[in-house]
Amino acid sequence: MDLLAGLKRSGYCADFRLSDAGKEITVFGWVQRRRDLGSLIFIDLRDRTGILQLALDEQTPAETLEKAKTVRGEYVLAATGVLRERSAKNKELATGDVELAVTALRILGKSETPPFEIVENCPTAETTRLKYRYLDLRRPDLQRNILLRNKVSKITRDYFYEKGFIEIDTPLLMKSTPEGARDFLVPSRLHKGSFYALPQSPQIYKQLSMVAGFDRYIQFARCLRDEDLRADRQPEFTQIDLEMSFVEVEDVLQIIEEYIARVFHEAIGVTIPTPLPRLTYADAMERYGSDKPDTRFAMELYNISDIVKDCGFGVFENAVAAGGSVRGITAKNAVRTLSRKEIDKLTDFVKGSGVKGLAWVRLTEDGVSSSFGKFISEEKMEQILQRAGAQTGDVVLLIAETKNSLCQSVLGLLRCEVARRLDMIPKDRFNFLWIIEFPFFDWDEELGQFVAMHHPFTAPLDECLPYLETDKANVRAKAYDLVLNGIELSSGSIRITDPELQDRIFRLLGLSEEEARTKFGFLLEAFRYGAPPHGGMGIGLDRLMMQMIGAESLRDVIPFPKLKDATEPMSQCPSPVDEAQLQELGIAVTGKPE
Repeated sequence: MDLLAGLKRSGYCADFRLSDAGKEITVFGWVQRRRDLGSLIFIDLRDRTGILQLALDEQTPAETLEKAKTVRGEYVLAATGVLRERSAKNKELATGDVELAVTALRILGKSETPPFEIVENCPTAETTRLKYRYLDLRRPDLQRNILLRNKVSKITRDYFYEKGFIEIDTPLLMKSTPEGARDFLVPSRLHKGSFYALPQSPQIYKQLSMVAGFDRYIQFARCLRDEDLRADRQPEFTQIDLEMSFVEVEDVLQIIEEYIARVFHEAIGVTIPTPLPRLTYADAMERYGSDKPDTRFAMELYNISDIVKDCGFGVFENAVAAGGSVRGITAKNAVRTLSRKEIDKLTDFVKGSGVKGLAWVRLTEDGVSSSFGKFISEEKMEQILQRAGAQTGDVVLLIAETKNSLCQSVLGLLRCEVARRLDMIPKDRFNFLWIIEFPFFDWDEELGQFVAMHHPFTAPLDECLPYLETDKANVRAKAYDLVLNGIELSSGSIRITDPELQDRIFRLLGLSEEEARTKFGFLLEAFRYGAPPHGGMGIGLDRLMMQMIGAESLRDVIPFPKLKDATEPMSQCPSPVDEAQLQELGIAVTGKPE
């Protein structure tokens, strides 16, 4: 039975206006609601564009009117009729001036009662909605998100095509070269005991595309990382991945800034001033305690180590003497909100992040109260408050740590937590920031050695080459991150193309020549045949969308996301497979499925 025999859609539900009155049209959609007033029935028909009211009255054929009485929510309908002006207009709808006087109605699909109401901001638990994600995606707010994502994708392609980029697909099945997050592994049936890896990024293949001479590469790349999840992280995500030959850092940053300005203007009508501000990694950590600072609010960090190194308070003195520091933030006009009880909660917060405690000063109209005031002189306290820029009504929060990096990073977390509690963060602002000159090496406490902060193909700054072996802690990289409102949106670098320098870096990272050849031999081999200087980056499309619409989670902008435990309630994956499949792959499962 051909349900659509003779039917052709005239347009989407939200396409029609008063200027279309008198036209005979056919629309398709889902029933949002039906109002039965006896001889008069109204049906709100919904599709991805919006709602059009269907009207059936005494002029409607009796058979059609009776059929309309059987319609329920989420039925799929085809309706034909004449568009007319509504007697009672609805200014909240784009089509609120018109309605469709139905002459023929066809039920294309019936629906059981949904497990939750298909409405915006549905209050039903997320786990339930994700179990029925195909219904959840019918909600107008989620549909707007996905449609905006489609619009952003088109703008992105248009922009990079205009700039001479070529879209190239790189493999999803590749060699496992674990650097950073864990790989998802795929067993090979034809080569038992061997595995493919799903790509964490197309890094190596896009560099090979430069060696191949394609010059400018772009891809909407699917990337997969087996890592713990959070609100801005999923095991699989989409990256706007690009690479360019014959470029320096400035060239990459400029083309990305132009892209950001264009996509925000064309997609959501927001003007992003360029050039975007920049901070070195060192300055970002010093001022914000983070390499992805949220600059929508102030409350910058300051260092009082020079003031308290001999203040008489052992906690402060010992931290400075051990080579650490005492740093703080000042919460302006927060004395009423940050009571002693609330400060105790903040103390628990920083302890959970790895430091021993939190010192504080509250400046009330009755005077100064402090957790350490009795141990130091009034003169020292005055110097601290002056450095803190503190006045009556403010609260000063201080952390003392023997490791400067820990002191900075925990204070950076505290800065954001305090801002959230004080409702200091503007919701309608887009603060972009480049973080540049990252450290090349990062000390790994567990391994007891230096590792690459980004990846081993990142080029060091030219001025740092002479002391690669002698002063690793101060080697900086030609690396750059794009940050938006405290979220890392993009990461990239200029790459190493000199085989000798690449071998040198591998040695410094503890990779033997044999190990380097085993993991990256095909890339190193390619560099022997004329590799152009190149660099690029990858922009997280999901995170970009999340920020554009102000969503709290990536799950609001991804059609079929995973939960925090990396499961999908709808299909119930991951799931066990039968023994025959395992035997075919030469795999034995040693533990029971959880």
